Amino acid sequence: MFNFKPLFTPALIAITLTGCNDSDYDDSDMMDDTPMATEYQYQVTVKNLTNAQPLSPIAAILHSTGEIWQLGEMASAELESLAESGDHSGVMGADFVIESASNDNILMPGAQVEIMLTTSDETASLLSLATMLVNTNDAFSGLNQIDLSLLEVDAMLSFNTAVYDSGTEANSESAGTIPGPADVGEGFNAMRDDVDFVSRHSGVVSADDGLTSSVLNNQHKFDNPAMSVKIVRTQ
Repeated sequence: MFNFKPLFTPALIAITLTGCNDSDYDDSDMMDDTPMATEYQYQVTVKNLTNAQPLSPIAAILHSTGEIWQLGEMASAELESLAESGDHSGVMGADFVIESASNDNILMPGAQVEIMLTTSDETASLLSLATMLVNTNDAFSGLNQIDLSLLEVDAMLSFNTAVYDSGTEANSESAGTIPGPADVGEGFNAMRDDVDFVSRHSGVVSADDGLTSSVLNNQHKFDNPAMSVKIVRTQ
């Protein structure tokens, strides 16, 4: 009887399997199928159309809910601060804001500025902005809840903005109550002594038109619109 030895011993099998290992294989060579987040970027160009009303640094925000103001409703504390003193920090930090941006300085009459807003949140499809007319008691201008959801890359929306009254401070125009260069008076005051609801602004009266206690003159009068705004989606 013939005694056959196994062709492959356990040791040889182990060596053979080890030798078959592909040392060139690298997990990092696998394709990453994770989708890239889409980035939305908007260029907002604002021009001051008034004759002698500098505009406070403009609060520009992206959001999906909420609003900066509503006609006929009481102004929020954040809007009150902006409309009386030009301080936009409260508006830009509101709990419904997803992204925000601003220019750094006062926007003088006839000047324009570009503000960039960028987000990867596809729900941030509403744009709003607000600024104070600083040679007033509590006048502001801006846009509320502009829908950007259908705006394609390189497409543009354009608007002219009206002037509103926050209704939080009486339009006395008197010395010490105007924060702008016409008076360099008080800004925000927590006491509300006006109608306490937002409305379209009736305009400046001025000393030239008979309000003898006013520190303003005819140059500070304004017509609507106060600003032109162009919104371009750049990516």
